Amino acid sequence: MQTKLTELLGIKYPIIQAPMFLVSNVAMVTEAMKAGIAGCIPALNYRTLDELRAAIRELKANKVEGGSFGFNLIVNKSNIKYKGQLEVICEEGCDFIITSLGSPEETIKQAHKVGIKVFCDVVDLKFAKKVEGLGADAAIAVNNEAGGHRGNLSPEELTGLLNKELSIPVISAGGVGKRDDIDKMLSYGAAGVSVGSPFIASTEANVTDEYKQACVDYGAEDIVMTERISGTPCTVINTPYVQKIGTKQTAIERILNKNRKLKKWVKMIRFSIGMKATEKAAKKATYKTVWVAGPSIEHTTAILPVKDIVAKLIG
Repeated sequence: MQTKLTELLGIKYPIIQAPMFLVSNVAMVTEAMKAGIAGCIPALNYRTLDELRAAIRELKANKVEGGSFGFNLIVNKSNIKYKGQLEVICEEGCDFIITSLGSPEETIKQAHKVGIKVFCDVVDLKFAKKVEGLGADAAIAVNNEAGGHRGNLSPEELTGLLNKELSIPVISAGGVGKRDDIDKMLSYGAAGVSVGSPFIASTEANVTDEYKQACVDYGAEDIVMTERISGTPCTVINTPYVQKIGTKQTAIERILNKNRKLKKWVKMIRFSIGMKATEKAAKKATYKTVWVAGPSIEHTTAILPVKDIVAKLIG
């Protein structure tokens, strides 16, 4: 399974343990590195820059040959911590950064100065061409089978298109829950895969047992799109609470979103409310459960250590 991604990151297998808000942590990434893959954590999982700095230092101490680690940065204006996070990551060092939701130009510029590679989330060819022009080291093709905020194109269509049009490696994100899925993505031209949802049900994840068990009990047909978390369509498990509140914006939100001046503020408020609800569901058992996940939980049959989940993926 040697590919351009294994070359770029010095890993055994072309797999990135995807960054997941509230889920990813040092323990998960450490075990991912030991298993021969890369692991990534959202910088927003840390409330302070000191906590982020401590996590980087711990991961550097835990790093083993054949594994690598990185951090995910939200690079648009909604992330007021962005500049500080980028500065700390570049000061302390890591193997790669994954950028999401905005222009990666400054991240690429600063990261490359200190030898950190930058991979950029993209959902279409237009943005993929932009990040390639800015010097990105790889494009992460977020397809319509990804968990959380996903793209509109199928894995085959998006990965095949980007592989044909770009000169940088393409990493497929979404729709991977078993070895056959990895082989399929590689056959489309992917240099590797980004896998998130199967790792939610890991013993190392510090979310509730209820969240983990939901990933075991529910399947692909139970994943629905909701506009009620961040204002942008996001995939969640269709729990009774999600069914109760619905998946569409409220009438008031729809009206306000049509106002150009108010739209930005409505989205920011919805994002804040949604993130707090998601955090409560992830960290505390409650009837108000909003659990983010993708259809690849179809292949999650038990709560397992990260090393066993990786073994299933490469086996």
